Amino acid sequence: MNYYEQQPVQRTEREHTVTVNNRKNLEITGVKEVDSFDNEEFLLETVMGYLIIRGQNLQLKNLDVSDGLVTIKGKVYELSYVDEHHQEKAKGFFSKLFK
Repeated sequence: MNYYEQQPVQRTEREHTVTVNNRKNLEITGVKEVDSFDNEEFLLETVMGYLIIRGQNLQLKNLDVSDGLVTIKGKVYELSYVDEHHQEKAKGFFSKLFK
């Protein structure tokens, strides 16, 4: 079989992982979109729902949209997921904050 005869690759839903190193560096995969962020709070849409990250001096260090990878640096205080029933409420709340 040559290159042009290969079967198409089926895309599956991305895997979602959160890696925290020393409460200072976060690496998150499976990110669909960064909805909002500042130095104290990030709102990320992931394949597993909305993820809120709270902390101090938070900085977006890397954003790779094609791979769904986000790297954040700063002191992490809290990570929390917003369930499916509250996603619209979370988006509305954060959009009002960042107008």
